[in-house]
Amino acid sequence: MNQILCIALALFVGLLSSRLMKLIRLPNVTGYLLSGILFGPFVLGKYIGGWSIDNPETSINAIKWISEIALGFIAFTIGCSFRKEAIQHVGKRVVIITLFEALGGSILVIGGLFVAHIFLKDQLPISLILTFGAIASATAPAATLMVIRQYKAKGPVVDTLIPVVAFDDAVALIAFAILFSIAKTLSGNASLSVMDILVWPLVEIFGSLALGALLGLGISLGFRFFKSRANRSILIICAIFIVVGLSMLAKTYGWKVSISSLLACMMIGAIFVNFREDASRTIERIDGITPPLYMLFFVISGASLDITIFASKGALTLVIIALVYVIFRCVGKWLGAFFGSKTTHADPTVQKYLGFTLFPQAGVAIGLATTANQTFPDATQASLVLAVILTSTIIYELAGPVITKIALKKAGEITEES
Repeated sequence: MNQILCIALALFVGLLSSRLMKLIRLPNVTGYLLSGILFGPFVLGKYIGGWSIDNPETSINAIKWISEIALGFIAFTIGCSFRKEAIQHVGKRVVIITLFEALGGSILVIGGLFVAHIFLKDQLPISLILTFGAIASATAPAATLMVIRQYKAKGPVVDTLIPVVAFDDAVALIAFAILFSIAKTLSGNASLSVMDILVWPLVEIFGSLALGALLGLGISLGFRFFKSRANRSILIICAIFIVVGLSMLAKTYGWKVSISSLLACMMIGAIFVNFREDASRTIERIDGITPPLYMLFFVISGASLDITIFASKGALTLVIIALVYVIFRCVGKWLGAFFGSKTTHADPTVQKYLGFTLFPQAGVAIGLATTANQTFPDATQASLVLAVILTSTIIYELAGPVITKIALKKAGEITEES
């Protein structure tokens, strides 16, 4: 089976799963992940020619570059939410709450895994703890916003939630860039220095942001010469492809300074949306071509989950890490949202219930786990990261909408069920 047929099959099974998820009222992302697992090389895929794990060049592994491109578009979309007017409108309250809840999830996950490290020792190295801590800060707004729309929820919790989730993923990208750079250094088994732990990670972060800013400015200037929506869309796609291509080159050839395509593409979006008053029309056009990419991204992520790890000697370790990750992240998110809301004197219902709406994880978290899976020096640890995050994502996406509905109902923001 060649790459084109792999892509066609991934799109087809993803499309079928979306219909099934609609019938049982679950988020589409859950269906994409489950269908990817089912038709991936570790389940039914091994019975389909070319999807064998023993033939990586002609299997689904050969189309993983699509995930890199999809991540670039996800990051670009996040950046486009950082309009200057929007930031000024929400004020510092939302920024403070976001920092508290995002970092609260990370800190508690790191703390919980450090306790687990005492018992698991080498099975849970410090590098893995930092990686999980970085990913823990991300939140997936899709399932939560779906509940809000379905039940027409209104009130202070909803008014605070929407801008918080817009800023949340940006915090996650920056936290991941810092902590994962340190984690890779620790996992490399090389002698550590101040340059490795502090300087090179900062160079990667600021270098990626600078690259994104230059390309964002380039797009804004290019709009003076390209007037049609089609050409302007091509210009943005070109910039995203440049970043993703350079990032993949850095990984392939082991450049001393990596390029974070997530940070760079986020900066492209942020610069572009603030330098062009007519940006929204082009963004709408870009949004119209991304759904197939996002579907492929989740299906490929699911197919990449090596479920044989659940039957291996490390299965108990995986279960322990996943449980600690899920529980401590939820507690950290709630506590962070509570203290952030209390510090900014938010409405009492916001203080009490906002944290419950921030549990779901999907797109960005899986993207960060995929990045870790592809670039982590230790292959076993890389597989463990992806397995834990995908397992926890399915749990969050199944339970998250239900918890959100209950929280909003108790907050008095759901009056009638449609």
